[in-house]
Amino acid sequence: MPACALFYYREDDASVPTAEWLDSLSRKAAQKCVARLVRLKELGHELRRPEADYLRDGIYELRASFQGVHYRMLYFFHGTAAVIVSHGIIKEREVPFREIQLAIRRKSSFEQDPVNRVLQPRIPPHGV
Repeated sequence: MPACALFYYREDDASVPTAEWLDSLSRKAAQKCVARLVRLKELGHELRRPEADYLRDGIYELRASFQGVHYRMLYFFHGTAAVIVSHGIIKEREVPFREIQLAIRRKSSFEQDPVNRVLQPRIPPHGV
């Protein structure tokens, strides 16, 4: 199974939306999300439902749940060897249109300046 390099998207002001979002979650919820990120890193394009799903325009969602709350991390691929996580949300029903649009804008921004648009997080290679 192919491993991917996993990066978080970084804004112009050097903020990292995914890292900030994960920090805002409870410890247990963050652990569930990080466990999914580990799976994404390990499986890359091979990760499928129920853990991940394609939304549209090159944007995917990574799915985690804890105590009835549904967490989603939106991401996109850079070729076959790298995945960039745009940001995370707590989902009620479906992923809101505006959140997908935000991920699409970040994907476009990344494609224009890939070197300065990412941060490689510290994620355990084999679980949490």
